[in-house]
Amino acid sequence: MTRPRSLVVSAAVLAGVLMMTAPQAASAQTNARAAQAAATPSRAVTFAESAPEAGGTLVLPLGAAGDLATRGAGLDEATRQGVERAAASAEFGYRARQTMTLRGIGAWDRILLVGLGAAPDAGEAQWSGAVAGRALMSDDGPITVLAGGLPAETVAGFATGMGIGHYRSDLYRSTREATATGGTVTFVSDAAGAARSAFEGRGAALVEAMTWTRDIANEPANVVYPETFVDRARAAFAGVRGVTIEVLDVPAMERLGMGALLGVGQGSERPPRLLVIRYRGAGAPEGGPIALVGKGITFDSGGISIKPGAGMGNMKMDMSGAAAVTGAVLALARSGAPVNVVAVSALAENMPDGGATRPGDVLTAMNGKTIEIVSTDAEGRLVLADALVWTERNLNPAVVVDVATLTGSVGGALGDDYAGLFSRHDALAEQLDAAGRSTGELLWRLPLHASYAQDTSSTIADIINSGAGGAGAGTGAWFIGEFISRDIPWAHLDIANMAYGGPNDWKPAGSAGFAVRLLEQFVRDWRPVARGAGDGGG
Repeated sequence: MTRPRSLVVSAAVLAGVLMMTAPQAASAQTNARAAQAAATPSRAVTFAESAPEAGGTLVLPLGAAGDLATRGAGLDEATRQGVERAAASAEFGYRARQTMTLRGIGAWDRILLVGLGAAPDAGEAQWSGAVAGRALMSDDGPITVLAGGLPAETVAGFATGMGIGHYRSDLYRSTREATATGGTVTFVSDAAGAARSAFEGRGAALVEAMTWTRDIANEPANVVYPETFVDRARAAFAGVRGVTIEVLDVPAMERLGMGALLGVGQGSERPPRLLVIRYRGAGAPEGGPIALVGKGITFDSGGISIKPGAGMGNMKMDMSGAAAVTGAVLALARSGAPVNVVAVSALAENMPDGGATRPGDVLTAMNGKTIEIVSTDAEGRLVLADALVWTERNLNPAVVVDVATLTGSVGGALGDDYAGLFSRHDALAEQLDAAGRSTGELLWRLPLHASYAQDTSSTIADIINSGAGGAGAGTGAWFIGEFISRDIPWAHLDIANMAYGGPNDWKPAGSAGFAVRLLEQFVRDWRPVARGAGDGGG
């Protein structure tokens, strides 16, 4: 069967049928089950100006002890006094993301106090809401959130956070379908109408996008591989206005000379793809789009440079960059944001069969630059290299931000508090940093030092794909930057230390969906940056 070189379709049109490979056939039953039950069912959310009848769970978001008089104005005196005494006795501090559970007070099955901190903005309220959503996962009755006195944007942010926190990663547990999804959540606010509009206009789409992003990353690699990632993306964007989807298969990439991306995928029976999702909202400014480019390694064995067995299962989430850029555009498109943005996902599976790329091989990228392979486990920068060249040549982007779980060394530098930010353009770096601070998805800028050019030099080719020790995150970023023109505003986000991990107060084990909220905020707030050779990064 001859496969089309490029598929361009409306988001409402599903892909044509391609020949099913043996691995696809083996996964068909599991994939069908995943499509049916993967997403975490969301709770119904309503907004009201007065509280419903007491019962179920009561949530009190509080920034200070005095807030109880405002939030709890509708409570009976005995309940309010009981909460006051309990909070004082336990020395509840009202810090952001702090929680305290009370039982046996009034007619409520449970009362949850949630700290907001002093003067929370919508982003901070989101985090506190996510903690509340996680804490209430097992509550299957109605939930009432008393939010009187809070600004509408803060109430909507808290509601968005609760939706994000109400996420389950137990996608394949046999008990999942029988577990209650929870009752309706009612937000009681004197600004109920405005809060509802803010949540329905943006927050609900963000919850949906975060769920999609985390689901696709948490799925096992026998279910999600390049072709099925494309299928899931098409389904998520089906019927959304302003969206078109383009997919480059192997023949299309061969014709374009994308030897770096193809070289990574040639050891797998599951062929690579380049997925391009364009969204242009009504009222979007003229000019080139904001391009978000994601590393999409659906499983990374390390290839011939095979990884140790410990922790290799987490490499199903090595496509978290692609998941994040797709999720960010999904949130923007479903909310009808007036922006012009494109998500480009470089999708491949890095496996070590007889046809795999070897250390010592030389690959030729789409722009003709030759790459000596030192380690086949430094594959993310290879797929991004061709994706960036394609993006520059085909999209005329106003700005490019790539996102990747690229290096372990970024975690050694920044721990689990910040993702790494690299850029040659100060104004772009500042906007990304601001978006990170606004959403709580923090970035720390690291250098692109000129010495990295020598660290990535090759005696046989134009560049090597992995330096010998030293600044691993920096040399990885430098390599990627060699595949986009210096005058295009470009930034690289290394999220390897932030994309997934164990459970905490706002998420279960697995994907964090990191960078979805950051990128969504960045795109909404984008201010054009002048093209030029760059003014920083060293």
